Amino acid sequence: MRVVIAEDAVLLREGLIRLLTEHGHEVVAAVDTGPALVAAVGEHRPDVSIVDVRMPPSHTDEGLRAAVEARALVPGTPILVLSQYVEVSYADDLLADRAGAIGYLLKDRVAAVADFLDGLGRVAGGGTVLDPEVVAQLFARRRRDDPLRQLTPREREVLGLMAEGLSNTAIARKLVVSDGAVEKHVRNIFTKLQLPPDEEQHRRVLAVLAYLRG
Repeated sequence: MRVVIAEDAVLLREGLIRLLTEHGHEVVAAVDTGPALVAAVGEHRPDVSIVDVRMPPSHTDEGLRAAVEARALVPGTPILVLSQYVEVSYADDLLADRAGAIGYLLKDRVAAVADFLDGLGRVAGGGTVLDPEVVAQLFARRRRDDPLRQLTPREREVLGLMAEGLSNTAIARKLVVSDGAVEKHVRNIFTKLQLPPDEEQHRRVLAVLAYLRG
């Protein structure tokens, strides 16, 4: 994969460059500001970009805003955002265009190299990957009038794993059930959330959006 990295912490940026290079990927640009990220995405059209949420000058959400701007410049360009803390609204902002190819992970996940690279690959392939900690906090915030309450416990579990970016086969493996059982749960989720027939990946993104906004 051809990768752009936007990270102002030198040690993490250099560590990511080395990690990706050692696993056969090409880092086409490594930058430390939001505007530089937008320019790099426009120039290189990478397979995926890794972006820190908090970047100079204020270290609040410059990276996030630059990621959204980069998606506007190059529609659908895959973005994996790294954050020190869970900010559910950030994931919602990134998913707002419904195009998929978005990831939101805590920086701690980089240490689990195989899982990190797997998530990066899924984002590059058009998938949506949310950190399990984000998913856990979303469950804790469900309201009584939440439309997702009509889902069964198993369907909510499947939707949570969809939000983490797992395929139906991976969900079946994790839950120790058949692929067919998972496909049935996914169809039920789409029906109960009133998501019209459409391309499968698009409906998965819409389901995750409903999950985030519940």
